[in-house]
Amino acid sequence: MAKRSTKKKADTSANVGYESELWQMADTLRGSMDAAEYKHVVLGLIFLKYISDAFEEQHAG
Repeated sequence: MAKRSTKKKADTSANVGYESELWQMADTLRGSMDAAEYKHVVLGLIFLKYISDAFEEQHAG
């Protein structure tokens, strides 16, 4: 697994200090699944998002 940066960024509306908590939740949800296996889940979600956006664009006008 890639190491996360330990540098503290300035707080903005998009960065309010929840990163660590979100990473812990993501690790818990992923469980004992290896990152090599988890990529299939993520790639599937990215594909579904792409198809959804293309569908909405096609039917928007």
